[in-house]
Amino acid sequence: MSDSRSVLAPRWAARVAVIAAIGAITVLLLFAGFDSLLLVLVGAAGLAVTAAGLWWALVHTGPVRVLGGALALAAPAAVVVLYVRAGLLWVVLVSLALWVLAVFCGRVALAGTEAAPARSPQRPLAPPRHPYLIMNPRSGGGKVGRFRLREKAEALGAEVYVLDVTRRQDVAALARRAADAGADLLGVAGGDGTQALVAAVAAERDLPFMVISAGTRNHFALDLGLDRDDPSKCLDALTDGVELRIDLGFINDRVFVNNASFGAYAAVVQSPAYRDDKVRTTLQMLPDLLTHENGPRLAVRAEGVTVEQPQAVLVSNNPYRMDDPAGLGHRERLDSGVLGVLGVKVDNAAQAAGMLRGRRAPGLAQLTAREVVVDADADTVPVGVDGEALNLLTPVRCRIRPRALRVRVPRDRPGVSRGRPPMDWHQVRRLALTTIRRAAGHDR
Repeated sequence: MSDSRSVLAPRWAARVAVIAAIGAITVLLLFAGFDSLLLVLVGAAGLAVTAAGLWWALVHTGPVRVLGGALALAAPAAVVVLYVRAGLLWVVLVSLALWVLAVFCGRVALAGTEAAPARSPQRPLAPPRHPYLIMNPRSGGGKVGRFRLREKAEALGAEVYVLDVTRRQDVAALARRAADAGADLLGVAGGDGTQALVAAVAAERDLPFMVISAGTRNHFALDLGLDRDDPSKCLDALTDGVELRIDLGFINDRVFVNNASFGAYAAVVQSPAYRDDKVRTTLQMLPDLLTHENGPRLAVRAEGVTVEQPQAVLVSNNPYRMDDPAGLGHRERLDSGVLGVLGVKVDNAAQAAGMLRGRRAPGLAQLTAREVVVDADADTVPVGVDGEALNLLTPVRCRIRPRALRVRVPRDRPGVSRGRPPMDWHQVRRLALTTIRRAAGHDR
């Protein structure tokens, strides 16, 4: 019975999607007639003008920036006014709501038929005898103290070193000394940059590594399926843990667990003024960076593909999901054995409007590769590596080392949420038209 329901649920979701899509079109045609095409064109034009206005606001200063910002605000307002004066605003809103419902149900239907991604093999382990944990008391606004992580870890038999935030300390050297002294597990309660430094030592010594989600964003912990709301639950790995084997990214000889960013963002965050006034500094620097008047001109080479002069490049340890807004910035796997590469190149307002096409935008390059080379017309380039600002000699080489890191995680953890597959109306229609009788016969 449960198998039959699991088969029928995606089909019913697909039927709702098809009915809602037909309803969206019907509402437009029934109440707007041939003007429905004009409504769609006006809405699309409004979005394109808004995107162009935002581009002008970003790449110009002075009166042109003000004009671009005003255009970006005025375009959608003008579209709404036109709909109201035509007495068709409610038609547009109802049709849009039905279309949103159609897309939502369609993706739910496709998710119900998509095979689950292969899970990273995990094996149970005996508790470590000499775990060594490094904790940053400032991370995450003081989560180490707020959740009493030191006291709880020591009660479980761990040796804990709390960093002295008044002076700079070499966490990699601390980890190596602990390994030399007999530690059989290394762990970190801190940000992703600190996690990467200690993870490199753990991989080098073939020791299990433990992540405690005490940072601000905890991207690495998210993709490991750890509890980000209560970092103390990560300590359960000390008593009831399992081991995963995951990949590590390398940028030259430095390890990264999340990503390395090049281009405009990396240049902005390295400005001395950025920490004091992020918005003003960004607006001041972006025009020259986006138009290539300032900053290095990048060239990215990966698996025989070259991306010339992108304004921004992101190289990630395993690819991020880009086909689902809910999954943006999320990796379903950390053991696929490939780097993800995302490059953005927008040179004019028309290309900025083209970015509305999402992952199919011509200015968006998405690749996977075992090795990526980022070169530039400068001797060095600014790079953000797991949130740490660096300047590296060119060319910069990124590579992946499959299954290089042993990660110990709690057996009982939230897990990694699956993103929904991209919309495929042909597949949704096929699911919707499959009869219940045929589905039942297929199950038998």
